[in-house]
Amino acid sequence: MLPNANDLNFFIEVAKAGNMSRAAERLGMTQPALSQAMKRLESAFDQQLLLRSKSGVVPTKAGEKLAIQARALLDQWQHLKDESLKDAEQVRGTYSLGMHASVAQYTVGHFAAQLLSEFPHLEIKLEHDLSRRVTEKIISFKLDFGIVVNPVDHPDLIIKEIFKDEVTFYKAKKLKPQNESVLICEPDLTQTQELLSKIQKKEITFDRRVTSSSLDVIKSLVVCGAGVGILPGRVIENERKLVEVIPDMPVFQDRVCLVFRHDLQKSGAARKLGQFIFDHLKSKE
Repeated sequence: MLPNANDLNFFIEVAKAGNMSRAAERLGMTQPALSQAMKRLESAFDQQLLLRSKSGVVPTKAGEKLAIQARALLDQWQHLKDESLKDAEQVRGTYSLGMHASVAQYTVGHFAAQLLSEFPHLEIKLEHDLSRRVTEKIISFKLDFGIVVNPVDHPDLIIKEIFKDEVTFYKAKKLKPQNESVLICEPDLTQTQELLSKIQKKEITFDRRVTSSSLDVIKSLVVCGAGVGILPGRVIENERKLVEVIPDMPVFQDRVCLVFRHDLQKSGAARKLGQFIFDHLKSKE
C-alpha cells in the first residue's frame, strides 16, 4: 500500500515537533486523528517509525530516514502534479474529431488553419462516418469531438448547436426532361428516409433511382442534370447558380452541432479546443 501524501506531511511535522500534541496543534487537527495518520503510515511501511514515550516521540532509524527523504518525495510529487496540470491546460497532443465527409467539406475549412496556427503542438485525427455513428463513437470514448447533424440527447453528452440547415429536393436549372423522373439520394440518411415517406403520402413518385453514399457525388450528378437530388442546402451552396429547389416539395430541418462528452469539460485543454471550434463555426453562420 502506498503512503498517503498528507500522512507524509504529518509525519514530517511530528518528527520536527517531537510531540504529538504540539504537532497536532500546528497542523490544525486533533491528536487522535494525527495518531491514526501515523498508524496508517507505519502500516504502509510495515514497520515502526516512531518511538513513543511520556515525554514525546522520536523517530526510529527507519523514521529518521523517512523524515529526510519524505520532503524530497513530496516535492517531486508536487512537481509531477504541476506538470500534469500544465499539460491539462495546454492544447497539445492528438484529438479526434468525427463528422460526415460532406459536413467536413463545409465546416473544417472554416477553422483548421487558424486552429493549427494557434496551437502548434496540436494534431487532429479526422474520422468520417454517418452522424449517428459519430455520436455513438463519442459516447463510447472512441472519438473526442464530433460535428454532428441532428444528434440525439444523451446524459453523457454536451450538445451545442452551431447552425441550422435544410434538406430538400434540388434539380439543375437545365434538367434534361428525360431525367426528371430520376431520383438521386443517399438512402441510409434519416433525412432521405423522412422525405421519401412524405412524398409517398403526397403520391409523388420517381420511375428510377440512383443511390450513392457520397453527397458530393449526388451533388455532381444533380449539377450535370442526371436527375433530382435530395441534398442539404450547405452541400449545394456553391452551386446555386446551376441548381434550384423544386417548389412544393417537403423540407427536412437539420441541426448541425458540436458534440462531446461531459468528462472532457474537466480538461482545460479540451475546453479551449471545443470552444475554439464552436466560436469559429458560429461566426461563419
